[in-house]
This record gives sequence, C-alpha cells and structure tokens, in this order.
Amino acid sequence: MGQTVGDFIVSRLAEWGVERVYGYSGDGINGVMGALRRAEAGPRLIPTRHEEIAAFTAAAHAKFTDTPGVCVATSGPGAVHLLNGLYDAKKDHVPAVALVGQQARMSLGTDYQQEIDLTALYKDVAGDYVHLVADAPQARHLVDQALRIATARRTVTAIVVPNDVQDLPMVDPPRSHGAVFSGIGYRPPRTVPEPADLDAAAAVLNAGEKVAILAGAGCKHAVDELLALADILGAGIAKAILAKTMIPDDVDYVTGTVGLLGTEPSADMMADCDTLLLVGTRFPYAEFLPEEGQARAVQIDIDAEALGLRYPIEVNLAGDAATTLAALAERVTRKTDRAWQNTLIDKTRDWWRLMDERAEIAADPVNPQAVFAGLSRHLPADAMLACDVGSGTNWYARYLRVRRGMAGSVSGGLASMGNALPYLLAAKFAQPGRPAIAMVGDGAMQMLGNQALMDVARYWREWRDPRAVVLVLNNRDLNQVTWEQRVMEGDPKFETSQDLPDFAYDEYARLLGLTGLRIESPEAIDAVWREALAADRPVVINAYTDPGIAPLPPHIGFEQAKGFMTSMLGGDPEAGDVIRDSMKEMFAKWRR
Repeated sequence: MGQTVGDFIVSRLAEWGVERVYGYSGDGINGVMGALRRAEAGPRLIPTRHEEIAAFTAAAHAKFTDTPGVCVATSGPGAVHLLNGLYDAKKDHVPAVALVGQQARMSLGTDYQQEIDLTALYKDVAGDYVHLVADAPQARHLVDQALRIATARRTVTAIVVPNDVQDLPMVDPPRSHGAVFSGIGYRPPRTVPEPADLDAAAAVLNAGEKVAILAGAGCKHAVDELLALADILGAGIAKAILAKTMIPDDVDYVTGTVGLLGTEPSADMMADCDTLLLVGTRFPYAEFLPEEGQARAVQIDIDAEALGLRYPIEVNLAGDAATTLAALAERVTRKTDRAWQNTLIDKTRDWWRLMDERAEIAADPVNPQAVFAGLSRHLPADAMLACDVGSGTNWYARYLRVRRGMAGSVSGGLASMGNALPYLLAAKFAQPGRPAIAMVGDGAMQMLGNQALMDVARYWREWRDPRAVVLVLNNRDLNQVTWEQRVMEGDPKFETSQDLPDFAYDEYARLLGLTGLRIESPEAIDAVWREALAADRPVVINAYTDPGIAPLPPHIGFEQAKGFMTSMLGGDPEAGDVIRDSMKEMFAKWRR
C-alpha cells in the first residue's frame, strides 16, 4: 500500500516536530486515524474522553511547551466540540492547529448527514488560516501553512479533510503553472523598535517619579529583563492573571495580580502612579488602570494591534519583550529616590500578612482561603499549576506565592470553565518528571473535569513523576457567579441556577484507581497536602469549603457595596452566613 493523503499529513506533522496529537475518533477522520496507527515515527495520538478536552489540551500544550498544540476530530459534531478549547487558544494567543474530518467531496452541498460548512464555522476561531483539502497535492502546503501561521502569529489554524481525500494516494504537485512547493520550518525573529522610539520611551520613564509596570503573558521569556528594568526605575510590577506564574512573588517589588482578582497593593499602585509601562498584556479592565490623563504611558508588545488598545499610550514600542526591555535598560537612569518602590514593598508585605489572617477566619466547614494558603506552604519548587475558572481563581491569584522554576496557566481571555484537568494532562505529557496541581471548582469538575479525570487515570503510569493532584472546591454552588449576581446585579442568590449537587469526588477517584482524600476541617489541610504531594499516584482532594467566603475585590466601591446590601436585604437565602463571613474578612483588614 502506498502513502495516502492521511499518511502524508501525519508524517508532515512529524517533520514539523509534532510529537502528540490530542483527539477523538470518528468515521469522518478514519483515514487520518489509520495513518496515526501506521506512523512508527509519530506523532502519537492521545485520545481524550471528549473533543473539548482534546482542544483544551492542545491549547495548554502550547502554553507549557511554546510549540503548536494539535487536535483532531471527526466531521460534524466532533468538529463542533473542538471549538471551545480552540477559542481558549485564540483568546490567549497561543498556537493551535485543528485537523477535522468532513464528508466526501461528492456529497458536499446536499445537507448530508453530519455535513456542516466547516470552513465557514471555523472562519472566526481560525480566521488566520482555514482551508479544505480538495486534492492530494494540496495537502503539502496546507499542512505547512497551518503550522507556520499558527506558530508565527500565535493563533489557531484549521485544516478540513474530506474523508475520501484522506484515503487518496498521495502525489506531489506537478511541476507546472499553478503548483506550489512548500517547505517546513519557522525561526522566530527578534524584533526591536527604532532607536529614536526607544529613546523617547526612556525619556518618559526617566521623567516619572512613580513608575508602575503591568506585565502579561508576553513577558514569559523576558522576566530577567523585566525585573532588571523595574529595579533601575524603582518601579513596582503588577501581574495580569496569565503572568501569575511567570514572575516570582518572592521579589520584593512584585505587587501581585491586578484587577478584580488582584491585590490591594497592585490596585493602589495603579491609582497612585504617574507613569505606566505595559509589557505584553491586553489586560481589559480600564477601571483597574490609572485614570485617563493621570499617567504618561509606554507600551511594549510584539503585536502592533495591541498597542494603545487599553490606555492612551505616549510611546508605543512594537517589539520582542526581552530585547526591547534590555534596550530600555541601557537608556534609563537609575533612580536614587526609592521612596515610591519602598512604599509598594511595605504595602505588599502588609497584604501578604492580611492574606494569612483571612485564611485563619473560621468558616463552615472550611475556609477556601485556608486551603490555598496550605497549598502555597507545600508547593513543590518545580510545580506545574493549572487553575480553572470560578471563585477558586481568586484564591489562586492571591494566595499562591510563586517562585522561579514553577509554571502554570488559566483560561485567561476566554475565561472558560473546564480547562484545568486538560491543562494538567498537557503539562504532564510535556514534562512528565514534574508534579502538577489542578485547582477546580465543583461546577467545572461536574462540567468536564470528571470526564478528564478518566484520562488522568488512563495515562498516569507513563509519567516519570506520578504526582498529579486535583483539588476540588466542593461548595455545592456556582460560587463566582453567585457573588456576581449579588454584587454586580444586586440580586439575591438564585438557588435554581446556582445550587450544585454534592458529589463524592474522592470516592470517584478511588473507583478509577487513584487516591482520594477529603478535607472537612481546617485541621486536616496541611496533612492532606503533605499526603497528596507524597503519593505514588494521582490524587483527588475533595475539599468541602464554605460558599459564604466572599472573593472580595482589592477595594470595595460604592456600587459594589450597594449591590451587596441590596442582595442581602432582598431575601438572599444565605444572607446571615454571608454577612457574618464578610464582616470577618473586613475586620481582618480594618484591624491592621
């Protein structure tokens, strides 16, 4: 049997360095599945329990490896199921390639079973590049373009392959007019702004007396340069959520995360600064940035479209973060007056003390802040962290004291529930010798996590370090949205939409051959974390936490306080407990 188009596609992926493909089988993609079976040199297919898990895992693969994640699915419903995970990659600007099946060419346009216009469907999520393979010679340049564009633009691309094309004999393009002979490979450039622009930016930074830096995921490979520049400028560094694990928290002038999930010193820094430097971020919330006209601003971003998008910028620098920061460091003058930076350092130390105090607040049965504070105390030096979206994201953002050598991520731009377990899978396949920890709310666990846990149970014996801990915050509530209903809408909790059924996540883990542990009292927290991080197999921690512990913003505004009181007086079914717990949190702040 000669090489088929499916065989070629798989072998071309291998030539591009793709080692794993995440996906789910179906008759619309059988030609590619057969090719994956025959491919002795790889890539390896990693089947997941749902196509959405596959796409999330591909997105996380890109985050943990800096290489494109590839996912594969059948036509119709399989292609539809990939979309959420692909949008996660698109919104967080990481490269992912979707390979999806389609009905045979002769049936297209007849409303055939499972026929969907996939190029139209994918035109938004893979708008930079989505094409259908209509003939065998076309496969070569479609694969090459999909991988090169995804890598170069840090975006999602897609290839639609009709099932009859997958089984065609592969032939090279003819040497004739209209033929294209593409090749493999991409080497990213180092982009540096013009010297005059760097000089102008340095002048702004030199003139500032209170310099604030907001860093996002674009600083991933520029942390040393970022810290060095901040030290010269006497600045503080706030982190967007995607940069949480990139910039260490044990540097004195790192004020922590910013925004609704952020810290008080980060909020104060933004409110009081006279100069703002944005590095590799599209942080969207204007209310947490300086007021317009308050600060002169410089922005660094590799994507010109991001420049000036969130705040009026005086000097826009289109360039690679590391190279541009280093060039700025050569041009700025070291500030001798460190009063501004020292104030930020004092506020940050005070904030960490407040977090410790809030973690000690009694709750029914367990304060979720105490669970995360306990995790922070026991974090392995090389931990890989995967945080889901929900109230737990607040505690992840505020409580975990990240050190150099750690890694992690969250669904940032899309903010989709269900990402943490697929992220953990990707992290463990990428670096099987490191421990990984997923932090998941019970809503996300019931939505997708319980399915993905089956994949953990399937693959963990391959991992050199079997430690993979899944923390489930079991508060029987869609807690983040409940608090948004209260504070943003002024509505009492709507139990019909918010209540979740209890589920024995620890017992479920044991059914899968994993270890299941339970936290039902604060006294158990440290012992459970020690046991989980010393286990010889993956562990699920079923932590029964109090839904009444409010994820308080850094500062409570009038409208937020008004909404909260309106919801409490409007018949919230948990008003008594919520008011009690909130007062305890506020008292911890007032008594400082």
